[in-house]
Amino acid sequence: MKAMRLSAAGAPLRLEQVALAPPGPHQVRIAVEACGVCRTDLHLLDGELPGIHPPVTPGHEVVGTVLETGPAVTRWRVGARVGVPWLGQTCGLCRDCREGRENLCPNARFTGYTLDGGYAEQLIADERYCLALPAGVPAAELAPLLCAGLIGYRAYRAAGEGKRLGLYGFGAAAHLLAQVARADGREVFAFTRPEDAASQAFARRLGAVWAGGSDQPPPEPLDAAILFAPVGALVPAALAAVRPGARVVCAGIHMSDIPSFPYRLLWGEREVRSVANLTRRDGDEFMSLAGKLGLRATVERFPLEAANEALARLRAGALEGAAVLVAGGGAAS
Repeated sequence: MKAMRLSAAGAPLRLEQVALAPPGPHQVRIAVEACGVCRTDLHLLDGELPGIHPPVTPGHEVVGTVLETGPAVTRWRVGARVGVPWLGQTCGLCRDCREGRENLCPNARFTGYTLDGGYAEQLIADERYCLALPAGVPAAELAPLLCAGLIGYRAYRAAGEGKRLGLYGFGAAAHLLAQVARADGREVFAFTRPEDAASQAFARRLGAVWAGGSDQPPPEPLDAAILFAPVGALVPAALAAVRPGARVVCAGIHMSDIPSFPYRLLWGEREVRSVANLTRRDGDEFMSLAGKLGLRATVERFPLEAANEALARLRAGALEGAAVLVAGGGAAS
């Protein structure tokens, strides 16, 4: 089968023919319908994640159909439609796994990073980490839910229940989370690259009460802020934008260094925290919520062979919503 593979950090992806081994006891072989393009994929390509061992197939927002099951598989049958997220495997034995924090498992393996992912026609996945998906939704519109949506949801819960929520970086994750926040009756304040009028207009269309550049203060203090842009300098900016007692959540797997800032920005019991990865419980809860809300991703579709173009568009901030690779380049996927 065909796959877009990373051979070395900094190199473009190359289309290669790859042979898949038969699925192991708890594994399924999946025909990929669609795979979202995530900023984490850029960090992988740029060598900014530890322990990268090329060649590897990126992609961890995978929607597909089960083609073959291993002998111990019980959750899925051939023909089932499943989602394959970032969390691909955990040990189940460490303290974090035993205490419900499998997202922090030191032995975890991750789809599209330490396991081959969905920039391909097919992939092998552990059935125990695949997710059920809302029915009746095109694959391309589901794919971004599997990371942009899931990590956004974990960050959203970590941010607390305040009414005024700031979102820094209005891309794949924020445009989904804005819909969740509005359904909860919260006010969304969207921060984009300075002078990015298109993204600001997009945010307003999705219900943001205010949208402006990340170099601007909001019109009133925020109850919480979530940073999706991997820019460390936004941490002190967000601290300056939130009220005392509020929380700033860093949602990315990688971020540039946070510059020094005056203690007064942190004082007043403000908090800065990160979120890391996801749990299967996060996945089940969020997919159920997405189905109830009729959550939809705004996407731009690319054929598998155009993965480098999609990544370049993401890097340039030249997308509205999310980029998604679709099987055969089909617009209906």
